[in-house]
Amino acid sequence: MKVTIIGGGGRVGSNAAFALQCAGIVSEIQILDANAELAEGEALDLLHGASSLADQKIYAGDYERARDTNVYVITAGLRRKPDESRLDLINRNVSLFKNILADIKGAGHLNCAKFFVVSNPVDILTELATRELNVPANQVLGLGTMLDTARFRSLISAELDLAPTQVKALILGEHGDSMVPIWSSATVGGLPLAGLPQVTPNLQKQLFERTKGSGAEVIRRKGGAGWAVGATIAEVVHAIVLNRQQLLPVSSSQRGKAYGIRGVSISVPTVVGKDGVLEHVELDLWPKEKQGLQSSARALADTLGKVI
Repeated sequence: MKVTIIGGGGRVGSNAAFALQCAGIVSEIQILDANAELAEGEALDLLHGASSLADQKIYAGDYERARDTNVYVITAGLRRKPDESRLDLINRNVSLFKNILADIKGAGHLNCAKFFVVSNPVDILTELATRELNVPANQVLGLGTMLDTARFRSLISAELDLAPTQVKALILGEHGDSMVPIWSSATVGGLPLAGLPQVTPNLQKQLFERTKGSGAEVIRRKGGAGWAVGATIAEVVHAIVLNRQQLLPVSSSQRGKAYGIRGVSISVPTVVGKDGVLEHVELDLWPKEKQGLQSSARALADTLGKVI
């Protein structure tokens, strides 16, 4: 399976490439970037470690060489400023993203490929890609709240001194200011987190606020996210490549199947496999969580109407 990372010379793209290389599951990784020299350097650096990690083809390429790609991972975009909302990036990133989509379409052979949007604002750009690529909607998905969910779980586990892999908790909705924490289904080792005496409403609020501010915190401290987002990108790619049929909080275009939401791309519980988005699943939520999710969808619809 071949993965092409558009924007692979940047921090997010290169970290995603490294995560995919370490896993050794995909057979071919193409690094594509507007800065061709940077793409060559990243590909060469990865290639130098190949003998220690996996037997894969790794190289810098272009849109013509991407024609046989199975999964496009689009990470190219302008960097978010520390105090800037992800939605504030729209006016600076939509035109860039449209050019990328035009280049992908120009290369052809889109029918079987999956298009995985990471660039921010991811929900808006995922919907834009769904509308402009002229492929079945299931073939387009965005990172959505995958990274927020990973941060949420990790912060919960660190605060409560629990094994990170045993904590299961979701963030749904927009990848941004209106994201919604789903405490109703949060568990550790299969048992409800709400059953722990230290998980008070005040602690829940603190952990969610820290999660919501994590992106800006990482930007402030080191300039931008890399390792965690690379890991979550690889998780989604592997769900597609291995047909894992995992329930993941990815963003995809909604058609009314879950929570009555339609006309926007947003994160709801989604089954991901070899055909991309296999199904949207409506699971029981607390009333305030469902209301928050629907409010998040309305906020995205309002923004979408102004830019697309």
